Amino acid sequence: MEPEPPTISKELLAAVKEGDESANRSLVAILYPAVRANVRNHLRKRADHDDVTQEIFLKIFLKIEQYRGPQPFDHWVSRIAVTTCYDWLRKQRVRPLVAYSDLSETEVAVIENSLKVTKAETSDTQRELFSGLLEKLIATLKPREQIVIRLLDLEERSVREIEALTGWGSSKIKVTAMRARRKLAEQIQQLEMQSQGDSETI
Repeated sequence: MEPEPPTISKELLAAVKEGDESANRSLVAILYPAVRANVRNHLRKRADHDDVTQEIFLKIFLKIEQYRGPQPFDHWVSRIAVTTCYDWLRKQRVRPLVAYSDLSETEVAVIENSLKVTKAETSDTQRELFSGLLEKLIATLKPREQIVIRLLDLEERSVREIEALTGWGSSKIKVTAMRARRKLAEQIQQLEMQSQGDSETI
């Protein structure tokens, strides 16, 4: 669950803009849980989390004079966080498709089980395991596709909210989501076919 939006007073923001060190520390303490959650949601590699979090806060303090509203301050911060994660993903090489041989025994079991049971019969544990596999598959998508699919399908944000966070138009968001879902569906289908083929050879 994502942390509740932080409450930032006008007085605190004014003090930060004036260079008050105590106010700076207070702002970091208030924003840190939400910023960190944003980074975790968009970046799979834990090794990147600290660097990206620091980069986000650096941008917040460098650009804070530009904040004039009318959107809430936490929305402004979220937009910086999302665009920073997107830029970070763009710097990384896109991973190749996940091969059946790349899967752990647990992930193989998830794929095989998905062929045998309906969604209604799926347990919480199985859904959690499938979520982990989905994370691995999402990481193979293009940066923009990763951002959109996480915001739209995993965080269940509206297209309008994503527009506000990214600055991308609604048509671009919808087309990107469609392409991302198609790629994920194709990968899952391929893994299921490989699983069936592997079972038949045993």
